[in-house]
Amino acid sequence: MADVVIPIEVAKSFCEGKTDHTVGGDNIRDLVKELCKLYPGIDVRLNQGLAVAIDGEIFQDWLLEEVGPSSQVNFIPAIEGG
Repeated sequence: MADVVIPIEVAKSFCEGKTDHTVGGDNIRDLVKELCKLYPGIDVRLNQGLAVAIDGEIFQDWLLEEVGPSSQVNFIPAIEGG
């Protein structure tokens, strides 16, 4: 099961402020589905303007990125460049 960290702004709205979660899944989409079972509607917010870091590597298009059973997953504000 992956360790998932959700930004405090999202956690306050959906998770009573809890930012750290442990959920199962083979990819980020699976993790989001599991989080949504616990916190209905969180999937919509996680899909809005957030990037994902998996074991320290940042992904902008992250939905199907694979995760391992001991992965650290962080939802972070997307980084825009120009």
